[in-house]
Amino acid sequence: MKSWLAAARPRTLPLALASIILGSFLAAAAGRFSPAISALAALTTIFLQILSNFANDYGDAVSGKDTPDRVGPRRAVATGLITKEAMFRGMVVTGLLALVSGIALLVVAFQDASSQVFWVFLALGLVCIAAAIAYTNGKRPYGYSGFGDMAVLIFFGWVGVLGTYFLHTLSFDPWLLLPASSVGFLATGVLNINNIRDIETDARTGKYSIPVRLGRQRAIGYHWLLLLGGMTCAVLFAWLYGAITTPYRWLFVLAFPLFFLNGRAVAGHRQATELNPRLGQLALSTLVFVLLWGIGMVISV
Repeated sequence: MKSWLAAARPRTLPLALASIILGSFLAAAAGRFSPAISALAALTTIFLQILSNFANDYGDAVSGKDTPDRVGPRRAVATGLITKEAMFRGMVVTGLLALVSGIALLVVAFQDASSQVFWVFLALGLVCIAAAIAYTNGKRPYGYSGFGDMAVLIFFGWVGVLGTYFLHTLSFDPWLLLPASSVGFLATGVLNINNIRDIETDARTGKYSIPVRLGRQRAIGYHWLLLLGGMTCAVLFAWLYGAITTPYRWLFVLAFPLFFLNGRAVAGHRQATELNPRLGQLALSTLVFVLLWGIGMVISV
């Protein structure tokens, strides 16, 4: 059980839930919040994130990308704690749980909507499951080609926030791309720290992440762009929605020092192992940022 818990990587769950939380806060600010939808969206996201973590563990071991030189936490399959066959079965189980939970979510959310909306979102859910598996699996895993950053922006940002908001409200506001992009940029920053840490081993094993393609120094500059992009999108959204006259909507600014501290630490690291705590710090900082942002929106309505 300890090995399976470690393979599920529970420390990644707060970041995965950040977009669901923000989408729910946005819906609450619009007067259309449903506890049942939020709970089912969170449960589905947890299953998808665990599926992704299992698939990464499995895929890195099968492809030989997870070597003894790995700087980050050792994976369960590569170390023999869990067999490949058992991990594959774990992927199937978590994938089915995500599917069942997702269907329950759609039934609750779209009981008064057209069947077409249900089928569109079901297809989107299947794409999410496929994306979680294909990151490090298949003939051409997109995570090994530098497309992981775009996938994180899409699924941890745009799909998570906008999809959750639509499930609550059955409506779409194009300006919500700003908060969705804000969370997506910060989530991509977490991945970027991971890839900067593993830049040497990734280059040796043929994993062409963004830092491998850019080089360490440019990858640090890219990290600053992600952090600043996340903060800028939040400020623009607050300004557009009248935060000048409602000071509570600026509560999220209190989290900005955490992002600057993270950027400085990433820029000033000397050993790859120094980046391990920065992953968790940015993930938790993003969660704090989302909570402050959402609370500020709700109490200022």
